[in-house]
Amino acid sequence: MPSDLYIGLMSGTSLDGVDAVLVDFSGSKCLVMHHQSAPLAPELRAQLWALNTPGPDELHRSALAANALARTYAQAVQALLADSGTPAQAIRALGAHGQTVRHRPQAFDGTGYTLQLNNPALLAELTGITVVADFRSRDVAAGGQGAPLVPAFHQQVFWQPGQSALVLNIGGIANLSVLGADGSVLGFDCGPGNALMDYWCQQHTGQPFDRDGAWAASGQVRSELLARLQAEPFLHQPPPKSTGRDLFNPAWLTAQLADMGHATPQDVQATLTELTANACASIVSSYGNNSKTLAICGGGAFNLHLMQRLQALLPGVAVAPTDAHGLPAQQVEAAAFAWLARQTLLGAPGNLQSVTGARGARVLGAIYPA
Repeated sequence: MPSDLYIGLMSGTSLDGVDAVLVDFSGSKCLVMHHQSAPLAPELRAQLWALNTPGPDELHRSALAANALARTYAQAVQALLADSGTPAQAIRALGAHGQTVRHRPQAFDGTGYTLQLNNPALLAELTGITVVADFRSRDVAAGGQGAPLVPAFHQQVFWQPGQSALVLNIGGIANLSVLGADGSVLGFDCGPGNALMDYWCQQHTGQPFDRDGAWAASGQVRSELLARLQAEPFLHQPPPKSTGRDLFNPAWLTAQLADMGHATPQDVQATLTELTANACASIVSSYGNNSKTLAICGGGAFNLHLMQRLQALLPGVAVAPTDAHGLPAQQVEAAAFAWLARQTLLGAPGNLQSVTGARGARVLGAIYPA
């Protein structure tokens, strides 16, 4: 039995479910041994959606949602262990990011906050495994953005000395890691990923996402609407920067759609897809160090139309899922939180000052023993 086993859990801003991975770090590279996905119960998904915006009795609703999410995590962990034939005692720790419902670093009082719903103490009780959680707060306390936290892991997994590379994670929000040939790392959020597309698709088709981007491909990009969407100031801010559903949410989209009654629902979907593609391609063009490869992970890697638009907008760059670089696109972020849990137990930094803008690298995560 390998002696350096960790579990990583991920439920992102897309709210499409939970990914759990069993990772072996005993070799020179991390090895994902098993992967398990589980959907969020519709009622929990709806509650998490609602908690992204102010509402009545938020403290009570948040606490119960955190309990329900911890139970969902525990079920995913138990299924992962059962399928892999691994006893809980063999796992050194699991990294549980939680569900981000507010993300306002440096806002209001200069420090701001980031809030992830989770109950790591309950998760430790349910699984019998040490849990590491709360990965973003220390970075924000140090003056950083608290996001993205995956670039340090991307460097560990995808970087090769003397070669530059780009890793684009397209979850609910899109973020880019720029891995310099000299070992430097830059990373930041690009703008909306799947969040707006998924919301619009669900509202008009009843489906949770636009499979293969087929619905978007059936519409036409509305240039006037696209220009209005692209005028959002965040898209023009220099890094470091991060964002979330605090900005790119249904209320924001509704405001942008005012006086756009002539656009059909599929035209809006096509335009939202183009917004994501353009936001990502623009960032790559501006900060990508002329890298010739762009590895895509997250749910956006499965959106064929979006991938085609990225390739068309970046003709000199080879755009492909991270599968081609050794780690399947759906497993990358969950594996990153397994790595962050390990870094915490080792007392090693998990963030990068150059990425988040924090005052130096920090050991991230709070430990809840089994």
